[in-house]
Amino acid sequence: MAILRILKKWAGKLIRIVYRCVYRWISIDDKLVIFISFHGRGYSDNPRAIYEQMIRDPRWKDHRFIWFIKHHKKKGLNIPGAQIKEYFSLPYFYYMSKAKVWVVNCKLPIYICKKEEQYYLQTWHGTPLKRLAHDIDVSEDTTFYRSAVTFEQMCHSYDVDVARYNWMISPNAFCTSVFPHAFGIDPKKLIETGYPRNDFISNVTREEVEAIKDRLHLPKDKKVILYAPTWRDDSYVSAGYTFELKADFHLWKDILQEEYILLFKPHYLIINRYKDDPSLKGFLFTIPAEAEINELYVISDVLITDYSSVFFDYAILKRPIYFYMYDLETYASDLRGFYLDITKELPGKIYKDEKVLCEEIKAGIYDTSCLEAFRSRFNNLDDGKASKRVVDLLSEECL
Repeated sequence: MAILRILKKWAGKLIRIVYRCVYRWISIDDKLVIFISFHGRGYSDNPRAIYEQMIRDPRWKDHRFIWFIKHHKKKGLNIPGAQIKEYFSLPYFYYMSKAKVWVVNCKLPIYICKKEEQYYLQTWHGTPLKRLAHDIDVSEDTTFYRSAVTFEQMCHSYDVDVARYNWMISPNAFCTSVFPHAFGIDPKKLIETGYPRNDFISNVTREEVEAIKDRLHLPKDKKVILYAPTWRDDSYVSAGYTFELKADFHLWKDILQEEYILLFKPHYLIINRYKDDPSLKGFLFTIPAEAEINELYVISDVLITDYSSVFFDYAILKRPIYFYMYDLETYASDLRGFYLDITKELPGKIYKDEKVLCEEIKAGIYDTSCLEAFRSRFNNLDDGKASKRVVDLLSEECL
């Protein structure tokens, strides 16, 4: 296995070298658009919403669409109207060189080369609570990611990518003010459209909600709690980021089971899997990390999270949000820090004690007044039409 890993590593290096030598000689196809979501993890997020709007738009009817997805054959994916190619394969490099338009929600590797005639729309993937890129205030010896890059190297990787952007989506005025100093992007490249992925939340029907519950085999006589914690920058092994669950689901069950069921959705970067406990069957439903979280938002009655940006989108639904931050002091001081004053600006109360958290959920204790002010600040563009605004811009500029 060690030999195989070494061979794959050197093969990857060789492919990148050849790619940089030949990409200029590959002609651009004006009718080709490529999509990447979370480094090829699936068919999701803002790129999915933009794609689904694009294929309904007659202006794009004669175009070809390619999604790059890891292990797509194993996953058995089918995307109507699009081809699927393996992420980081020879076709990946070929079509990155050939496509007229790139729609991506994550930072591309620094070795990817963009031609002047190509258009790169960076959608990004969330309103940030945690500080990003150049805004992270850390000591000089701090390293980032599993690769242990320095602060300068981490910022450089963003700088390289930002230099390639034609546009970057901003979901709200807050991000329009933050992204220029976080990413070092020219404000003129920001398009404040709202997030396309949130159109689904704004437009969802009761029939669609019931269909999702049926597909997940959820009971209809219980309310739904969604627990969606994020990853920790400093918790990882060589294979990826890990998450040590600090929740006693047996306690949660004892307090909440009469009225609620619990959906546990880990962050997509987490590699270790929670092992289902048979004694929690009927109360706890573990959702795969790569699942489309928008569908979980709309079927849930309550959200529990920590430092994840999921609460910005969930607030659209005007439903209770609780923050379980058992490691608040460590996270705030030793990791990235926050853009918001979390003691005043979050749309919900912070809990460090999970028993108190569960008891207050059971009692229905939630201050709705903080939610309305939060929504007016962060969700004012979530009107169900963001995808159209983005595709209209691409149509005007790229066709």
